[in-house]
Amino acid sequence: MPFKFNYVDSVSGLIVIEPIVFEDERGFFMETYSYREFEKAGITEKFVQDNHSKSMKGVLRGLHFQIKPFAQSKLVRCVKGEIFDVAVDLRKGSPTFKKWFGIFLSEENKKILYIPKGFAHGFVVLSDVAEVEYKVDNFYSREHERGIIWNDPDLGINWPVEKPILSEKDKILPRLSELKVEDYFD
Repeated sequence: MPFKFNYVDSVSGLIVIEPIVFEDERGFFMETYSYREFEKAGITEKFVQDNHSKSMKGVLRGLHFQIKPFAQSKLVRCVKGEIFDVAVDLRKGSPTFKKWFGIFLSEENKKILYIPKGFAHGFVVLSDVAEVEYKVDNFYSREHERGIIWNDPDLGINWPVEKPILSEKDKILPRLSELKVEDYFD
């Protein structure tokens, strides 16, 4: 099996995926996605779009999500540098509603985070530069894009940065308590 699937106990629905890496003096090889293997682990989405971002140290992107009918599941990995990646459960009926999970993703550890629909997502760059790639199972829709302020005190996310670099859009995102999340997802 080319992957090890680790189900996150603290926040239901999240899966940390560790690819099996084959290394020798030439470098390495690994599979980063296999529908057949992911399906066996319960990840059955058909991914339709790949995204790639490059950010400098201290840049925080998020917390972002899309609402129905354009809600997205994601497979996130850091291909250069290191990030602290966060997913927040926004599924109103979930036993882990409003709980967050954070993980260090890097080019060294090669871990992949599976985030199902119903989660907000964000990350902060810890290395000088980081490049992040992620697959999504629904197309981007500006009208269905939403977000939560990165430092919402109701969430209490323990970001490893005090004063991140934010986009103008991310600086003015609302707190979770200001949103009607029960209307956002199926």
